[in-house]
Amino acid sequence: MTDQTDENKSSNAMWGGRFAAGPDAIMEAINASIGYDQRLYAQDIRGSRAHAAMLAAQGIISDKDAEAIGEGLLTVLSEIEAGGFPFSTALEDIHMNVEARLKEVIGEPAGRLHTARSRNDQVATDFRLWVREQCDAAITGLDTLIRAALTRAEDGADWVMPGFTHLQTAQPVTFGHHMMAYVEMFARDKSRFEDARKRMNECPLGAAALAGTGFPIDRHATAEALGFDRPMANSLDAVSDRDFALEFLSASSICAVHMSRLAEELVIWSSAQFRFVAMSDKWSTGSSIMPQKRNPDAAELIRAKIGRILGASVALFTVMKGLPLAYSKDMQEDKEQVFDAADNLMLALAAMAGMIGDMTVNADKLEAAASGGFSTATDLADWLVREAGLPFRDAHHVTGSLVAMAEEKGCDLPDLSLEQMQSINPAITESVFDVLGVHNSVASRQSYGGTAPDQVRAQIARWKEQLG
Repeated sequence: MTDQTDENKSSNAMWGGRFAAGPDAIMEAINASIGYDQRLYAQDIRGSRAHAAMLAAQGIISDKDAEAIGEGLLTVLSEIEAGGFPFSTALEDIHMNVEARLKEVIGEPAGRLHTARSRNDQVATDFRLWVREQCDAAITGLDTLIRAALTRAEDGADWVMPGFTHLQTAQPVTFGHHMMAYVEMFARDKSRFEDARKRMNECPLGAAALAGTGFPIDRHATAEALGFDRPMANSLDAVSDRDFALEFLSASSICAVHMSRLAEELVIWSSAQFRFVAMSDKWSTGSSIMPQKRNPDAAELIRAKIGRILGASVALFTVMKGLPLAYSKDMQEDKEQVFDAADNLMLALAAMAGMIGDMTVNADKLEAAASGGFSTATDLADWLVREAGLPFRDAHHVTGSLVAMAEEKGCDLPDLSLEQMQSINPAITESVFDVLGVHNSVASRQSYGGTAPDQVRAQIARWKEQLG
């Protein structure tokens, strides 16, 4: 075990001669971020290698030193990936931990690595690289989820189910149409991550502490080496904003809301009262005392993830809202929430795709439910407008009277006789029964984006072509 005094001396050495004594234990605890920012090790080493190569190309350090730094950093990388790296809180963060170990590995050339940069632009670069990778992961996860939903939509393009407003039966729709609503939502989520990734793809490295540097660095070279489109154009902005992380959290929050809504429906649909779907054993749990129970725990946990993800967004907005330019230590609090939100988003995406792909849909239950609750009442009102020439408000009133009659007789609208309907309005003819069946109802909804099976299939085909 490393002696605390030695660690403090090491920390003091990294800081230079400014401080005569190390921080006490409380200050060390509040100041250190290595407990969580060690997750940035790969990005930190990648950025440092690009920086060292650029320094050599510009003649700022020798090729020999740059080569030693590059190889030494790879050694440090392998040590961390092997799991035995001795992270030290006395060294505060991932940057100092890596640099201190690099010095142990290669000696004096390690001290030249930090030429023409600051921990301010270093951490901004590391964090931006990490968030960019999370955007890529979210895009991939959403693509998988969208494809799973498309498959279920295609399976159920003809399956009739109740469409709801206020969770009350409203009009018949197809199961495929319902699933395609989520395809559209998740596709917008995917586009938000793509858009955020494009906007964040500028490199802070070379902004130094806040004002740039007097060394003849080539920021375009480091930007290109790290896969950025360009260097950030203002050094103050480069080190002081975290809007890229806020955008990621905002997109994650919206995506989590969409998953939470679908998860809520899966919870309802899998209940004994609905039985629209059945979740497989992979995504369900039992009860410790009720042997009949099959609990949709995975869906419930996905439903809850929005709490953590939105909470992370609120936390970072709160951290950033009052900070003057440029860097403030408050910004050390920018990572834990983002790490947690990203982890939970990816877990939820994977679980949701698995559940959607694995669930059993009970088409008979869907159709039986669609046929109840007077779901074709709007079709009847529309028929009265088209065929009987009634103003819609009058048609609405007539339909309401017919619904009341059916309720009184304990039947649905298609079960009323023509004579019973004509007692309410004599203009009603036999052809009204053509619109009262649920299959007729959904087939008639031919407007673009409507629930008719051929419209649903057209949308599925469009998305299949778009996804490739």
